[in-house]
Amino acid sequence: MNQVSFFPSRTMTWYMARKFLVSTFAILLMLVLVLQTLDLLGESGKILSHPGNGQAELWRYVGLRSPQIVARFLPFSVLLATIVTLSTMNQNSEIIAMKAAGLSAHQVLAPLIVASLGVAAVSFVFNERIVTRATATLAQWENVGFGDMPVDRGDRSNVWVRAGGDLIQVRQVNGRGDAAVLSGITVYERPQGALTGIVTASRAVRSGDGWLVEDARRFQVADGGITDVGRAVIARGVEPDRFTLANVDADELSYAPLDAAIAELEAAGRPTKALEGAKWHKLSGPLSAVLMPLLGAVAAFGIARSGKLFLRAVIGMALGFAYFVADNFALAMGNLGAYPPFLAAWAPFLLFFLIGEAVLVRTEE
Repeated sequence: MNQVSFFPSRTMTWYMARKFLVSTFAILLMLVLVLQTLDLLGESGKILSHPGNGQAELWRYVGLRSPQIVARFLPFSVLLATIVTLSTMNQNSEIIAMKAAGLSAHQVLAPLIVASLGVAAVSFVFNERIVTRATATLAQWENVGFGDMPVDRGDRSNVWVRAGGDLIQVRQVNGRGDAAVLSGITVYERPQGALTGIVTASRAVRSGDGWLVEDARRFQVADGGITDVGRAVIARGVEPDRFTLANVDADELSYAPLDAAIAELEAAGRPTKALEGAKWHKLSGPLSAVLMPLLGAVAAFGIARSGKLFLRAVIGMALGFAYFVADNFALAMGNLGAYPPFLAAWAPFLLFFLIGEAVLVRTEE
């Protein structure tokens, strides 16, 4: 073995990486089968209660729900696979042989860390290409009681948009793009931040860079007078998409569309902190797989016959599960606005990376 190299020998590197990856996906398959079965038992009654639904709809539900379960429990599988792999190698004295050859603890873990980077990359692509689409389709299907899904024509209700200092409320938006029709429009004019007038109209259509209204009326705040405006163009510079972005679910969008939706919502004057935290978590979430070999490394070292191998495995598992608790807590605090979005997504990752390194260095290096 080359003690200067970051990795053990090529044979040992492939042996450890293969053993780790096989354990990861075997544990993941077991978890998905068990959890999907339990979930289907709870939802099958709702699916079959809709007239006409049968076995095909049950399999359709499984196909849409399974990607969500895989995405949620892949980091757990990496953690458990790390502990199983390292505990087995420790019990068979393979770790002791590697240490005796002069390898450091980081060199012993190097094959698992690189393999977990590959798992993180696969997880990110899987989330972007499959999980988001499955989540969006399943949410629409659940909203109609597992019946026939209607075509989304872009209709929205009670939409608020900011144009400069003005606030625009629309009771109903029908259609998409330049064909969108606004109904029940109220414009709160605030040129300097103070309310000066209120313009109301029953209908508006796209016209140039604004929206054409007819039979509009304006209430003057200063003197309380009401003026018939008639035909006028309002909300110049406000694109149709800003009226149709009523609800954005981060779980249903991949990274790039979510980033674009956040920018549009910001331009419309809507809160985006929770969505920004979810956007950053689309990167930090898959990377959590890289932390698992570091947090579970405590199971690799120490002498197996000392009787403390089980205790070390429990400690590694506890560190891993503590990370998931901290991650969910940080995201919840970010949604409440207590944490900045970037901090809510990345703070648990950085904190437990330092904890894992400190434990490894203090005990083994």
